[in-house]
Amino acid sequence: MEYRGRSGGRKLIVAIRVSLPLPLHQGFDYECDSAPPVGVRVRVPFGRRILTGVVIEAPAVAPLPGALRRVLAVIDERPLLTPDQLTLLRFAADYYHHPLGEVLFAALPGGLKRGRQPAAAPQAYRLTAAGRALPEEAFARARRKGAVWQAIKAAGVLTASEIKALGRGAPPALRALLTAGHAECCEAPPVSMVPPTPPVRLRPEQAAACAAVHAAAGVFAPFLLFGVTGSGKTEVYLELAAEARATGGQVLVLVPEIGLTPQLVRRFQARFGDTVGVLHSGCTDAERVRVWSAAAAGRLGVLVGTRSAVFAPMQRLALIIVDEEHDASFKQQEGFRYHARDLAVLRAQRGGLPIVLGSATPSLESYRHACEGRYRLLSLPTRGPDRTLPAVRFVDLARTPARDGLSGPLVEALRTRLGRGEQSLLFLNRRGYAPVLFCPECRWHAPCDRCDARLTVHASRARLRCHHCGHERPLPAACPRCGHARLLRVGEGTERVEQALRAALPAARVARIDRDTVGNRIALDEWLRKVHDREVDILVGTQMLAKGHDFPHLTLVGVVQADQGLHGRDFRADEQLFAQIVQVAGRAGRGVRMGEVLIQTYHPEHPIWAPLARFDYAAFADVALQERRATGFPPYAYCALLRAEAKQADLPARFLEAAKELGRDHPEIVLGSVIPAVLARRAGYFRAQLLVSSERRGILQAWLRSWVPALGEIPGSTAVRWSIDVDPYTLF
Repeated sequence: MEYRGRSGGRKLIVAIRVSLPLPLHQGFDYECDSAPPVGVRVRVPFGRRILTGVVIEAPAVAPLPGALRRVLAVIDERPLLTPDQLTLLRFAADYYHHPLGEVLFAALPGGLKRGRQPAAAPQAYRLTAAGRALPEEAFARARRKGAVWQAIKAAGVLTASEIKALGRGAPPALRALLTAGHAECCEAPPVSMVPPTPPVRLRPEQAAACAAVHAAAGVFAPFLLFGVTGSGKTEVYLELAAEARATGGQVLVLVPEIGLTPQLVRRFQARFGDTVGVLHSGCTDAERVRVWSAAAAGRLGVLVGTRSAVFAPMQRLALIIVDEEHDASFKQQEGFRYHARDLAVLRAQRGGLPIVLGSATPSLESYRHACEGRYRLLSLPTRGPDRTLPAVRFVDLARTPARDGLSGPLVEALRTRLGRGEQSLLFLNRRGYAPVLFCPECRWHAPCDRCDARLTVHASRARLRCHHCGHERPLPAACPRCGHARLLRVGEGTERVEQALRAALPAARVARIDRDTVGNRIALDEWLRKVHDREVDILVGTQMLAKGHDFPHLTLVGVVQADQGLHGRDFRADEQLFAQIVQVAGRAGRGVRMGEVLIQTYHPEHPIWAPLARFDYAAFADVALQERRATGFPPYAYCALLRAEAKQADLPARFLEAAKELGRDHPEIVLGSVIPAVLARRAGYFRAQLLVSSERRGILQAWLRSWVPALGEIPGSTAVRWSIDVDPYTLF
């Protein structure tokens, strides 16, 4: 819109609406000399700060001259976020009831959030018309220059790294070609469609799964690839990716945690070479920007990433794969609490392309979809010829007590494998030496001063540490309450089991792999190399070892404390326990030798163990779904969890009771009781929660759209930190 100034001249003022990374459910209007396209970043003043934002509307309502603050700089020439991305992100902000600005910036790598430019395409070179017209004889006395000329002529375009790979003399020879006008710079083309390594031969059921997905190319089709551990799901992924790449498409592969699935990443890199990019929280900002930019420009054929990769820009996306789709890591637990698997399904639906969800222990939500026909079920029920699932035995700890976590049958089984030169794995999802430091005289337990939790003993460091808030202090020599000198270390952690193993089997080479011994990806890779090179006899570890690893010489898995999840308060406790033990049990017997699993439990009669011993997920799921239906939990209800925390003990409950009063009117909305969180105090904050549910997703979403904005108007709400979690994965 044009406005006339006092002198009669015309001045063009354009208003744009900008979304900023702030916890506010609104956009902000600024004036600009011209209307930048939606999706570009701009630098704007906000209060006393200068922030980077994303244009979400242009123009908005035209302002009066000087009524709005001005945009300081337009950062991008072209939109950084495409219309398809913005549509997905707007939906996510609306569905999860989170501020759009924070959602938009959650989709960007760190460097781009701070205004950095996307990474440019790698420099490449091609022959000019004069260079293509040269005969081979022109290089009779310049063999190196002739070799580079021939290589560029054969390939059409070579990148700088490819030129360098031709040998030490190649870069100077290239410079000579450039100086002579026989070669010129250009942008590197998209990656080659041809895989560098040949495919493996698929079994009939694998080939059938691939054929089903291939037949759905170009249309939205969700598949659940339900295959037992070791059944070859990765081979199916690779073949499907190769088919998508052969037609010029890009492939997005989501994995729970890169560090827990290194072999899958290596398999993709071996099959597709430099066309594979990896995106996860362990990457540097520069690496994340480079990979993100390459995916957006089409220079990557396959992107393997953790949950945030679901937002990565891929213009030619043809297939989405979600490995271990049941894994809790796909649900973001802080801030913008989205579920990457669910958004991946939505992205596939809106993009009109197939999506494959793979797991040996699917989530009950996905399994129900498959049973009711919303997802197509693809089964891999066996490990293939000459390979069987391991045998499962139970050790009744009530009859056969364990010492330091090791029962007699388990030690004997370990000794047998040691004598045969085979490897073993002991699984215990608890770090440290002992979970409790206890005084037998006055009954004191070492508490965390900031949480309603006990401190864990870390004997090797002589420290007590809280695994919830990170607080730690020195290990006391005597009881601080009564002075008793003999403090007991109650229970077992991986550190204690490792020590017990070294005492019971001194000839064994024992390795402990948990967050205390493996601080980064490089350290984990080194330990895994030692396992594969048979430099380790017995592994002791947490869930870091439970999935994604293929150890061909590992024939025994021992589950040290299987009862940890049997009596959990969360509605997913049994589902998570079943999945966790099936996954770790699946590490045994993946080579030519038969595997065995020993599960130590005080409750061998518990109903969860019978289907687990047969690796019969369907039997477990049928019972679990009946229980969920009876209790009104997902997937038979849709939930939102309102959490509140404050430094003052009574404030969270008071806020939640007021929130509950706001929502009593709707007959199809069930409001639970205000209850303390399972860990009622964490890091100095008192915590409480309120569960809201409905049998209909649409009803719940419509109700939340009016209820959530009203929460900020509750008196005293500013003294409380509160958040809404739609489709919560856990209720603690």
